[in-house]
Amino acid sequence: MIAVAVAVAIAVAIPVTLWAVSSPEASPDVRGSEPPARIELPRFSLRDQDGRTVTSEDLAGKAAVVTFLDTKCRESCPIITEQIRQALARLSPADRANTVAVAISVQPEDDTPSAVRAFLRRHRVDGSLRYLLGSEAQLRPVWNAFQVLPALDSGSSDIHSAPVRIYDRGGVWLSTQAAGADLTPANLAHDVGVALGTAG
Repeated sequence: MIAVAVAVAIAVAIPVTLWAVSSPEASPDVRGSEPPARIELPRFSLRDQDGRTVTSEDLAGKAAVVTFLDTKCRESCPIITEQIRQALARLSPADRANTVAVAISVQPEDDTPSAVRAFLRRHRVDGSLRYLLGSEAQLRPVWNAFQVLPALDSGSSDIHSAPVRIYDRGGVWLSTQAAGADLTPANLAHDVGVALGTAG
């Protein structure tokens, strides 16, 4: 099932030129796969598990790690969450202060605030991963903007897009890593460093 979920995630996460704003610059030394053009972080405004509003503008000036989760997912989501937890722990205090990790719900029926808070505690990322929630009407435009398949549409908590995307300080999509492929704490921490301009 992990392989199926990862394959679906990769297949539906392929970007199109709708978001391309300029020709790509010199290729950075990233360990994840690179988008085919300079693509910017889609705009969004959602509330996190504690009811605080998070917008794409809030991520400006920081490296952003963005992924897509379902609290009932038992395949890729726990793996992704653990890799993010370990990657953040690898960062220096200065780099960590300039990095934000965000998960966007792909199943509003499952992802209530209480369910999300329990998920974050269980995976030891409460306080380090902001989990963004909403109704289907609120989340649908965000899923479309990121071009991801939600679990709501697949009908299974374990089948949905689950890329881990890294954006640089300017909000430009730098790389994508996938569970079961290139997503490891070392690789993610490295690409965050590239996004911050601190990687050696």
